[in-house]
Amino acid sequence: MIEVDLADPSFQANPHPAYAEWRRSGPIRRTRLPSGLTAWLVTRYDDARRALADPRLSKQSAFSVGSSAAANRPSGPAAILSRHMLAADPPDHTRLRRLVSAAFTARRIESLRPRIEEITRDLLDAIEGKDRVDLIDTFAFPLPIQVICELLGVPADDRDAFRDWSNVIVAGSQSGDRLEPAIRAMVGYILALIAERRSSPGPDLLSGLIQVRDSEDRLTEEELSSMVFLLLIAGHETTVNLIGNGSYLLLRDRSQWDLLRTGKELMPSAIEEFLRYEGPVETSTFRVATEDLEIGGTVIRAGEPVVIVLLSANRDEDRFPDAGTLRLDRAQNPHLAFGHGIHYCLGAPLARLEAQIAFTQLMDRHPDLRLAVPAEDLRWRPGLLLRGLHELPVVL
Repeated sequence: MIEVDLADPSFQANPHPAYAEWRRSGPIRRTRLPSGLTAWLVTRYDDARRALADPRLSKQSAFSVGSSAAANRPSGPAAILSRHMLAADPPDHTRLRRLVSAAFTARRIESLRPRIEEITRDLLDAIEGKDRVDLIDTFAFPLPIQVICELLGVPADDRDAFRDWSNVIVAGSQSGDRLEPAIRAMVGYILALIAERRSSPGPDLLSGLIQVRDSEDRLTEEELSSMVFLLLIAGHETTVNLIGNGSYLLLRDRSQWDLLRTGKELMPSAIEEFLRYEGPVETSTFRVATEDLEIGGTVIRAGEPVVIVLLSANRDEDRFPDAGTLRLDRAQNPHLAFGHGIHYCLGAPLARLEAQIAFTQLMDRHPDLRLAVPAEDLRWRPGLLLRGLHELPVVL
């Protein structure tokens, strides 16, 4: 059984060989995370799917059950950002999810299509005529951040600062002494936004959340701040990585790029395959066992943290034929990139729509796009939570 340092850049550049070995030799294993916390990692598909839906694995108790988990409980400004639905169990989760679900209905998401298409065209117009650009910086990042900012009613002027804070926060402990200042800055930013929207409400989602908070079925102040934080982070980070990782997969093997460019009918299945093969979220946020339970033949004791490795589960050879191969026409693809169960990603339809529009327009405008550097020279962002590239230099 191989042992690796999960914070090692070489592991984060390509964790798949280690995950493949763990699925074979130790699919449920106690491992020290980069934060220093010891947790059980779940790496096989069937175990992961069951664990994601198991009510005995608590999100809320992650901050109260067991000495090791309690030691990881956020305090100070970080606590303000930890009261969202991703960190809650029923009935709190049910109430919180209901309050925002109206903004993510299929009809509401589809109504955003014209505006997403317009934003995409504008971004591609801005790089027209240039020889070389960073596709993350000029396209994959600004598209979803502008969409979620407009949906929430957040000014996009501060998006560069917001991106810096987000990068530091999602990298967690690997950001070192930059983490606390980034959290403080993010909290201050969100509180100021809420104060502004409370005094001048509009038709946006943020104003709607404030009105809910001020009505009978209300959010607490911390819940409101946390919900805005979750929607801003989750509303753009996953799509940035979906577009970036998908572009990387296509450009490292131009036959895949040409296959999709000339066969756009494959776009829906291709996007699902990007999500499976190199998904934007590497692991779940951690859960804690509220009682002794068994996963994959291993006993997890009450109070012990559990992390589900989505990136590994999605390459499980027992669930996906030819799992280690990118197949844009894969028909059956029940991947776990957006989770499973009650915490399934509320914004998944929006991410899929943005990716479909982004790849379609990018290929139409720049059919000869190619990598500007060797694929092996690209750097992956630190941290276990998200899976994405620092930058993606391309020649137009």
